[in-house]
This record gives sequence, structure tokens and C-alpha cells, in this order.
Amino acid sequence: MMLDIPSSAATWFLPFALPIGFWVGWNDMARMKIPNKAVMALFFVYLVIGPLALPLETYAWQWLHLVVVLLAGFILNMIGLMGAGDAKFAAVMAPFVALGDAATFCYIYVACSLAALVVHRTMRAIPAIRRAAPHWESWERKDFPMGLALGWMLILYLALGVVYGR
Repeated sequence: MMLDIPSSAATWFLPFALPIGFWVGWNDMARMKIPNKAVMALFFVYLVIGPLALPLETYAWQWLHLVVVLLAGFILNMIGLMGAGDAKFAAVMAPFVALGDAATFCYIYVACSLAALVVHRTMRAIPAIRRAAPHWESWERKDFPMGLALGWMLILYLALGVVYGR
């Protein structure tokens, strides 16, 4: 497997994206909200680190990914298929993904979404885990904390990029 993201770019981005991805997943499970501060933090990572990690033309064009995903997320939110925080976080994740990796990223999306759903539903069925985090909103709600999957997606994509990037 070879990814279109340069390995060097993934190496630059991963140390910054890793804690943000975990923060988003944790917070979404606990409060069923993705903090705007996490969205802005990831935005600023791309804004500041992007020019160091990517060729300037690539860096500039990948901002368009944010616009396209934000518009799609806005529509999905309007029809009730996606939360607003999920849409915003997905949009700020988009510039990190090389256009040539779009199909691969869709596979990562499916894998992480299914894994996150299984892990979350299993965890909430275990009384000891629920007692360890008794006030987490995601234990009680029917909807799913998609931030858990989104955070994993970004981390996994960049980690794969470090190893398999061009």
C-alpha cells in the first residue's frame, strides 16, 4: 500500500494531531460535543505546520478540501445525519488528506466508524467501565459519539502516512 501523502508531511502533522484526536474522542464520549477549541487547534496545526510539511502549492490547494467538506457537513447537519461538531471537525481534518488518498480515506472512515461503534457499545455494556466514567452522556444516548471515530481516522491516516506515504 502506498499513500499519496508525503511521509515527511505525515511525520510533521502526527505529533500535533495525535493529542487533538484523542481529545475529540474523549470529549465526545463524555459530553457528546466536540469542543470548538479542538476544531480551532487542528485548524491552526494545518495553518502553521502545513507550509513546513507540504509544498506551497499542495498546501494551498488542500484548503479547498476544508471548504468542500464543510459544505457537505453543513448539508448533512441540516438533514439530521451529522452533528455540527462532527461536521466542523471533519472539515478541519480534510486539508490533512491528500486528494489521491480520498478512496483509501473512505476505507479508513468505514473501518474506524465500525470499530468505534463496536468498542463504544461494548464499553458501555460493561458495568465496571460505566462506573469509572458514570456521567458520560454517550452511555445514555442513542446517538453515537462520532468524534471517537473521527479522531481515530485522523490519527490512523497520518500514522499510515508516516509508514506508507510517498
